Amino acid sequence: MTVSLQTLLDRSNRNMDKGTHSVVRDKALELIKRAYKEGIYVQISEGYRSHARQQKLYNQGRTTPGKIVTNAKPGQSIHNYGTAVDFFIVSNDGQDAIWKVDKKWRRAAAIGKSLGFEWGGDWKSFKDYPHLQMPNVSSSKPSKPSYGNSKVIIKEIQIYANKYYNAGLRVDGYDGPKTRKALLKAYQTELNKQFDRGLVKDGIWGPKTENASIIVYPGAKGRLTWIIQALLYCKGYDPKGLDGIFGSGCEAAVREFQEAEELTVDGRVGPVTFKHLFK
Repeated sequence: MTVSLQTLLDRSNRNMDKGTHSVVRDKALELIKRAYKEGIYVQISEGYRSHARQQKLYNQGRTTPGKIVTNAKPGQSIHNYGTAVDFFIVSNDGQDAIWKVDKKWRRAAAIGKSLGFEWGGDWKSFKDYPHLQMPNVSSSKPSKPSYGNSKVIIKEIQIYANKYYNAGLRVDGYDGPKTRKALLKAYQTELNKQFDRGLVKDGIWGPKTENASIIVYPGAKGRLTWIIQALLYCKGYDPKGLDGIFGSGCEAAVREFQEAEELTVDGRVGPVTFKHLFK
């Protein structure tokens, strides 16, 4: 028995989640309908993707088992803004997923392109054959860089670290080992200044720094909170500002980070969460 069009539409609607942009959802469903007329049974596997989900995918092949499937950190994938979908082909009865990029797959991608999608299979470096993204649609992604790994935000962090911690960083907007090390030195500096820990400010996370760490709670204010916000931005999460105030936006970003790292999700930043932020 041949899988029904309605079954493919229902499954795809569920998989796209409520965060998928309405235009992208409508175009994806139209792709399924047009492909179905040609005897190609397309199903959407994913639309909107949370930062936590993106972190888990990014970890795959790096810190968790499996093949690398994405080079995008949280906040860097267009899935995080609901303007992309992934698709695959199903068997005639709808019971099996078919991931072979063959004539049918390429025809489905061509139909998607005719509807305004860009296809990841056309990319030069990292081929992403299931991926379709819709350019030029409004999303929750801010027009000004104020999220994720934005160069503007990273530059602001580097300027602050240079000014208050004599970090000597090149202000280039790139989150690299030197920027992370400078933030760890800043953390060690604040632990010494505020809690008289007597740490060597070497930018290395070791047993002494871990044992000297504290728990920073929502509602806290000051430079320790600024360091947390800076680290979250470097990790691709949006704490809603670099103001040194541990507000609801910062807490939400901490919780999302903790979920992605499979830590205890409590919204507080203690030694374990700090350790993962400094990785």
